[in-house]
Amino acid sequence: MSNIKVKSPNPLKGLSKFLVVIPVIFAIWMMFYTIDEGHVGIVKRFGEATEQVNPGLHFKLPFADGVEELEIRTRKNAEKLRASTFEQMPVDAEVSVNWTVVRPEAFNLYKNYGGLEQFENRILDPRLRSAAKDALARYKAEEIVQNRGKVIQKIEETLLATMKEFPVKLDSVQIENLELPRKYLQSIETKQTEKNLAQAEKHRLERQKLEAQREVNTAEAARDADKARADGSAYAILTNAKSEAEAIRLKGLAEAEAIKKKAEAIKTNKVLVDYMRAQQWDGKMPTTMMGSDQSVLWNMKQK
Repeated sequence: MSNIKVKSPNPLKGLSKFLVVIPVIFAIWMMFYTIDEGHVGIVKRFGEATEQVNPGLHFKLPFADGVEELEIRTRKNAEKLRASTFEQMPVDAEVSVNWTVVRPEAFNLYKNYGGLEQFENRILDPRLRSAAKDALARYKAEEIVQNRGKVIQKIEETLLATMKEFPVKLDSVQIENLELPRKYLQSIETKQTEKNLAQAEKHRLERQKLEAQREVNTAEAARDADKARADGSAYAILTNAKSEAEAIRLKGLAEAEAIKKKAEAIKTNKVLVDYMRAQQWDGKMPTTMMGSDQSVLWNMKQK
């Protein structure tokens, strides 16, 4: 019987293959990376920023390149601060600003300032605090309370002027919170109450004035109505008088014209004279006659 030797497998050989494959797979895996939307990638080779890449799938050298994402969406920074008003009244405020990194300039921002947080801490926040304090110091406390928009506008103007050289876009500034001394707030409430009372009294006086004016207007309207009626009556009387006078005048002219024509007819026609005498005769014979040419009614000799 021959001796048969069975060669046993070498466990180290299989392990060595596994140890070779795993690093290769890991290296291949490390060659690819992705950048999310709303961000850009800053590629660093051995720690030095070399390029800026947009969202999507990208390739890099394993173990040599590193990638840091930089957000280019709108960010909000808020700062709490203590300032003084124009009359040196202390005020606690919280201001905020919305801002965005300019996409083409994101690489320069990272290279010069080391990322968003460092840019905020070193550049943006100090300037925001300074602009807010400067604006609050320009107005009295009452103006700040009543016209906060003017203060915000001044903060924006100052901040824009100090940030124009940096690769960012400032969107809006807000005063999130404003705290004034309690005594001052009580004085404002008292003043506002007095103002409201004064407004109410003014409204009452204006209402009384309107009511008095309404009564005056009513009286004037009644007076004008009476005057209009009187004027109408006077005008009617005058018109009637003129009409009657004109009628009398026309009647007189007609009668005068008739008398004139009658006189002319009598003058040219003696028969008409006798006719008129006959019309006026009362049927009695005259008791006295004078002259030979006198006739009782008419001259019978004349034809």
